Amino acid sequence: MKPLYLRSGGRSFKRLLLSIGHRSPSKPPASPAHDAAAANEEPEPSPRSSRPAWRCFSYDEINRATNGFHEGNLVGRGGSSEVYRGELPGDGRAVAVKRLMGSSACERRERDFLAELGTVGHARHPNVCALLGCCVDRDLYLVFEFSNRGSVAANLHADEASPAMGWAARRGIAVGTARGLEYLHKGCQRRIIHRDIKASNVLLTDDLHPQISDFGLAKWLPSEWTHRAIAPIEGTFGCLAPEYYTHGIVDEKTDVFAFGVFLLELVTGRKPVDGSHRSLLSWARPLLADGKIDPLVDPRLGGDYDGEEAKRVAFVAALCIRAPATWRPSMTEVRSGFR
Repeated sequence: MKPLYLRSGGRSFKRLLLSIGHRSPSKPPASPAHDAAAANEEPEPSPRSSRPAWRCFSYDEINRATNGFHEGNLVGRGGSSEVYRGELPGDGRAVAVKRLMGSSACERRERDFLAELGTVGHARHPNVCALLGCCVDRDLYLVFEFSNRGSVAANLHADEASPAMGWAARRGIAVGTARGLEYLHKGCQRRIIHRDIKASNVLLTDDLHPQISDFGLAKWLPSEWTHRAIAPIEGTFGCLAPEYYTHGIVDEKTDVFAFGVFLLELVTGRKPVDGSHRSLLSWARPLLADGKIDPLVDPRLGGDYDGEEAKRVAFVAALCIRAPATWRPSMTEVRSGFR
């Protein structure tokens, strides 16, 4: 049986999308200066609008934007998708076009597409990567704002010839990402569990404000549920919470654990698992337990960091990576811990 988006020329699938999304943006995009200012403000309550602010693109639009999905515009490839940089015809706006890979007859791919659309499509926050729209002509595509600075991972782990990311930028990224994650857990229309918080999934604006991206593994958590069981186990080794990789249980505290690993990566400059397959957690935990902060901090900073701030960030990280989920703070408590 053909998947829904291929039946009857995709008309029924488009009607489904148009019933929950806009055909065109409801208002012009905010200016970069406005976005930068908003990212430094306290997150405001999410408007409970009935429709999300994305639209349906035609295949011609995204094909022209990416120059026919030219190989030179390919900026990322994962197990189930590939991402192309493009410029929208007309206004020249830079976009990232995510094309879902796999057999066109795969119904799971269709479900994954709708699941991602249904999570990130409802999220509107300065620290969450904005979905601009989708396309179901010929294949399945999601269109996002493009990040010229790339991910936190790309900037934090740049080659040795590049200057190390400064402490102020690292702390700002930690605080901004916490705001975005708190919004997903408490401020969005539905509770969203991201399930794959890591440095490569946090993008940076030109002003180094973080934006959480890649909602391919994200799940809704109904308000009456305390948790949900997920199978198969998916995510990134070195960032998975114990209750998730042992029992498949996810809730907000699953993201909190991954955020703790993310904090340690920012402080130390080390990857969650290095080239020798050594875990950042196993290396950092004894130092955290002994209150030894200086050995934790990235030596590339050369001592140029605020000691009290580093101590506070390390303390928050230690709380987030506690093994029992009930012992971990909420993201609201995490944010309070940075003050």
